[in-house]
Amino acid sequence: MNEQLAKTVAAEVQKFKPLITEYCRLESVAAQKRMMSETADWVENLLKETGFETRQLVVEGAPNYVYGELSGQSDFTLLLYNHYDVQPEAPIELWESPPFEVTEKDGKLVARGICDNKAELISRICAIRAIQAAQGAFPFNLKWIIEGEEEIGSTHFDAMTRQYGDLLKTDGALWEGGGFNEKGQAHIGLGFRGLLYVEYSVEAMARDAHSGGAHLLPSAAWRLVKALASLKDDEGKVLIPGFYDDVRQPTEAEKEIFRQNVDLEQEGRMKAMYGIDSFLHNRSGFELEVSVFEPTANIAGVLTGYTEPGVKTVLPGQAMAKMDFRLVPEQRPDDILAKLKAHLTAQGFTDVHVEKLGGGDPVVTPLAGPFIQKMAQICQDFTGQPPKFGPLGGGTLPLLGAMKNNVGVLGISTSGNPAYYASGAHAPNEHIRVRDIARAIEFNVFMFTQLGELNA
Repeated sequence: MNEQLAKTVAAEVQKFKPLITEYCRLESVAAQKRMMSETADWVENLLKETGFETRQLVVEGAPNYVYGELSGQSDFTLLLYNHYDVQPEAPIELWESPPFEVTEKDGKLVARGICDNKAELISRICAIRAIQAAQGAFPFNLKWIIEGEEEIGSTHFDAMTRQYGDLLKTDGALWEGGGFNEKGQAHIGLGFRGLLYVEYSVEAMARDAHSGGAHLLPSAAWRLVKALASLKDDEGKVLIPGFYDDVRQPTEAEKEIFRQNVDLEQEGRMKAMYGIDSFLHNRSGFELEVSVFEPTANIAGVLTGYTEPGVKTVLPGQAMAKMDFRLVPEQRPDDILAKLKAHLTAQGFTDVHVEKLGGGDPVVTPLAGPFIQKMAQICQDFTGQPPKFGPLGGGTLPLLGAMKNNVGVLGISTSGNPAYYASGAHAPNEHIRVRDIARAIEFNVFMFTQLGELNA
């Protein structure tokens, strides 16, 4: 990095906190449709001020997508993806500071959405502005798509890509990413698991009853608990017939990456963070790494009866639960949904209503290809270490299936977000470390300048 660029990077690092503070004040909770249009306008204006030509893409039923284009010196075109929506702040009582006010404490910036995913967008903006201030024109063409529904499953992303897919054609794509690991390695994510998110509801009676009538009246709570219990055995195996039929096992190349990724020290940090003595099935090492290729069935929440402090003797008339299934290549959410419903019917739970709330296909980008190889070299040159590849991430980016199927574009995730393994995404007191901000911006600057060497 030359002296002039180093100066502009340092200046942009100082501008990070005011920008992220303003951004996080926008309570863009997609699940509750809070401040979505205001946040989209703010993000669009931020891109405009950075030199992008922008527009908001309108899709019926969705908060607007923000789209921007920035012309550069080479013919190579890179697509960036981010999202401006965040998770709800509940439970509010566990926050140590107001969730939508960036609070600096113990070397951390705390706020809802700061690591997932607002800090990455601001880091990318700061990097782009630093390059522009030092060099004038940007080294290549940039496209940027920023949505407001990622935290609720990118519900309308498929419709958006069908309507506006031509805008998203590109030579390479970077989705949202994370930071560097505790060894200082950059990360390259090649894929993410799919998702089926459902809500169950049971109505056993028209109203709650006194629990003294439990010998006479049906319980929605017990009915739902029994239905949920029918889905998994004591070893964690999903009991839905055909659930594992389409599961693709990891390739030998993927297994080798998992072997290289074994990090017993990081395992210790993760166990300490969650306050556990061991991972499920006492897994460790390669066995733990490769287990991401196993699909899951997770109860995300249950609500029925009385859950406040103290005693209320009530027999619940209604019960509901939310559940997510993380799917692996080649599973498909609609197929799993059909099998789930068939299982409940076969088990006699015809009174348990199932509603699909979200879904996304699992997508894996092949390791070969000039863009990924260039990114691997960039990561190694920046850190002095080979990057850590992730063949399959445990989470889901529902947009990836739409991009693959409707646009024909695959992508990867990489470092450049000032987040770390304990940032607490989706949890109270979500935060980033102040010390990671400069490095995230510097990496993005280095990455953008190096990608300028690619030709379309």
